[in-house]
Amino acid sequence: MSSPTPRSPEPGGARLRPPSARLRRAAPATPYGRGRAGGTPYGRTRALAGMIAMAGLLAACGGTGPDAGARSAASASAASPTSPTSPASPASPAVGAASPSPVPRATAVAHSLSVTGPDGKRITLRDRPRRIVCLTGICDDILVELGLVPAATTTPKLLTRPDYLGAAGAKVPVVPGSFGNEDVARIAELEPDLVIGLAGVHDQLRAAVERFAPLWVVKVDDHEDSVGYLRAVAALTGRGEAQAVAEDRFRARLAAARAEARARGLDRKTVLAMYGGSAVGVNTTDDVLGNFLSGFFRYPWPGKGGGFETAQAYSLEEILAKAPDMIFVQSFAFGPDARKVTDLYRDNPVWKRVPAVANGKVFEVAPELWASGRGTRAFGLIIGEAFARAAG
Repeated sequence: MSSPTPRSPEPGGARLRPPSARLRRAAPATPYGRGRAGGTPYGRTRALAGMIAMAGLLAACGGTGPDAGARSAASASAASPTSPTSPASPASPAVGAASPSPVPRATAVAHSLSVTGPDGKRITLRDRPRRIVCLTGICDDILVELGLVPAATTTPKLLTRPDYLGAAGAKVPVVPGSFGNEDVARIAELEPDLVIGLAGVHDQLRAAVERFAPLWVVKVDDHEDSVGYLRAVAALTGRGEAQAVAEDRFRARLAAARAEARARGLDRKTVLAMYGGSAVGVNTTDDVLGNFLSGFFRYPWPGKGGGFETAQAYSLEEILAKAPDMIFVQSFAFGPDARKVTDLYRDNPVWKRVPAVANGKVFEVAPELWASGRGTRAFGLIIGEAFARAAG
């Protein structure tokens, strides 16, 4: 089978324009959105045009189309649990002088075929889903947390990370097509019991997908929504014990990270997360990622409002004025002629004056984790990486 159509970054893409001293208006949809007014993708179907503008990025992140034998391999593995406490489970960040406060233990959810997600929308299935096709990274994240393997994925580079499925992730078939325009015929061939996509993006596939399987579109506004969807999928799949383990691990990790941030003074360091191809946007506190990081660092990057075009557009001068101590960059650019965001601005005189740049504290990070994961495992790994970079 031929390689799948190149995919755009999930869920947003930038309108590619040459860099300058000003960060050009970024993508209409950030890869994170919190569903508020001012330029986030959730619930906004018109973001799709911007998303597909960066086609090719996630597919190039890893994976070709499924081979002829992939479906049979996936059939055997899709319902086969991996241990929720396996070595792939991310470790908690080390705590310095302070110790975290005790965290209440999570309750394992009971099996149910009818659940309500954090967005208030209810889904009811006829039978326990055993073959789940993931069109969005949080689906893959949740299944791995629950010790399950997707029947197919659109984020192969996330699944093949050693802290997810590792080499076993390469056996999971990849759904071809661009983000929001996946190959429905191929999804049908996989005979899924449930398809999970992203609200505002995959709604348009509902009529076609629901001819053969339920489509559940999820909407993640913050990391608490990630926990909510973890619980909901655990209830549908009967994986309550694994859910409680994963939730406890995540809560403990966050408590340890907050204690460490206070002990090391990280909560006083100014941090910036930004993303782009040849145009760059800032992950504001209206984004899932920006909001999450603001719980551990000083994060003075509010959304600007004014719609898609202005919500996340910060000039280099504005960034310089806020003087970030550390910058995390997700470069949605791949291929032989691709240039990372840090390369695009390397010689810019304003960029050079930013403290993080001058002090060598600008870090290119993996977009498949920082932009696509959105689940409890991804957030735990992100804060662990951020703290490790801060220590360097």
